[in-house]
Amino acid sequence: MKDSSQPTRERILEAAGKLFHRDGIRAISVDAIAEKAGITKRTLYYHFRSKDDLIAAHLQVRDEPNLVLFKRWFEETKGDTAERVAGICRHLAQSAHSAKWKGCGFLRTSVELINLPGHPALVAARAHKKRVEDWLASTFMEAGAGNDARPLARQIMLLLDGSFAVVLLHRDPSYMETAADAAAELIKSRLTAPPELDCATDKPCQLNESRP
Repeated sequence: MKDSSQPTRERILEAAGKLFHRDGIRAISVDAIAEKAGITKRTLYYHFRSKDDLIAAHLQVRDEPNLVLFKRWFEETKGDTAERVAGICRHLAQSAHSAKWKGCGFLRTSVELINLPGHPALVAARAHKKRVEDWLASTFMEAGAGNDARPLARQIMLLLDGSFAVVLLHRDPSYMETAADAAAELIKSRLTAPPELDCATDKPCQLNESRP
């Protein structure tokens, strides 16, 4: 029996999340979600205008918890900024050892909706990835990366999302460990690079300002 004290909208999202994770968004029908949530299809459509809106809402509710988890892994990892970001990859590697792990739900959704670039779920997925990138950029800025902060954040995003794809393909979490090592080396090289000289004065420029 479903917990009737739980708000109906939350029950629908919880049911949809479990089914989407198990079988993907296209394979799951509205009828299956309603049955899982213990409601009628009419009730589901009262809370969500369409399955597309439900898929988008499913990703939207995962946005903040996913970012909070990344931040927690970052804070719990000992060491400098490079090691802490690498710690995110290493925690992901641990998660990938589970038989239930299926990678990044935002990326999986984007693959299933590849022919629908304007789909509300893809808008939600892009917004989430941008939030993660923005957080990384602000973290690198605070660590002294200067103008390198944004390019560095984008490079780390490529390592993170690339490792999601490769681990799913090979079923080998060690690729995320490799991504962790690469991220640490990349960040350290940017944060510890010696200041470049101003051609006009032969004096050190402000940290990383002269980098493209």
